[in-house]
Amino acid sequence: MQVKVSNVQFKFESYSSFEDFANTVQRIFKDVPLDSDYILFPELVTIGLLTTYGNYHTFTSQDNSKLANFLNDYIELFNTLSKARNQVIIAGSTLEQEGPHIYNTAYIFDGKGNYVKHRKTHIFPAESDWDTKEGDILETFDIGPVRIGVAICYEIEIPEIATIYSRQGADIIFCPSYTFTEHGFWRVRHCAEARCIENQLYVIHSPIIGEVDGVIETGFGNSANLSPCELPWTSNGIMEECTTSDFEVITSILEIDTLYDKRKSGVATTFHDRKRRNDVYQKYNM
Repeated sequence: MQVKVSNVQFKFESYSSFEDFANTVQRIFKDVPLDSDYILFPELVTIGLLTTYGNYHTFTSQDNSKLANFLNDYIELFNTLSKARNQVIIAGSTLEQEGPHIYNTAYIFDGKGNYVKHRKTHIFPAESDWDTKEGDILETFDIGPVRIGVAICYEIEIPEIATIYSRQGADIIFCPSYTFTEHGFWRVRHCAEARCIENQLYVIHSPIIGEVDGVIETGFGNSANLSPCELPWTSNGIMEECTTSDFEVITSILEIDTLYDKRKSGVATTFHDRKRRNDVYQKYNM
């Protein structure tokens, strides 16, 4: 089975209105093939919407919670695009409010007017200033041609999450991210590569990039579609990678049957070997 995945490198900007943001998103789709099965956007793809507030330049990090005010518009925008194109869109993440709590939440739109969501379960320490609460559910989704999981940024640095997803049958983990430094970007990238090798699956990594004046942190990184480091894939596991510091879309064909073949008879059969020695791990209360 072949699965076609498009990964959007999104550059946030200052916006005059939500419509301005929506127009930017819609323009990007000109570069997304109509036959892609999945389309990924980065974490907090909506972050630039904070600049639509007249008093934006007085904001502190706690004002990031105001992104939740755009949730309904965000859902309508991506759900409409998903239905119009009949494609699955993992629309990065945005902030949502439920009762007194703010969550960093990824929405997945199935192309038929439905959506599911994943709340970030491990908040990066710098996010604690935003008063975001951690989600408590790790689940994979049968949306599109294969089973998928979502690991938002710091979550890909927690090996247990990808292990849980792989045990639930995920073939692809989508990793939208937002890193404020080059060090942070490389932590996420290297961990994403490691998760591919450990679990013998694909990771699609989309960091948001950009810089505006004010409270919004600069975004660093380059989007990449990643595989295990083994033939027939590339030696470094990078199938496609963005090469600019601007809006860009990269698209890869993922061979799903090859994953299963390599889990059985690859040079490194880590997917099975990590389960095979559970008796050893359990002695150390892991």
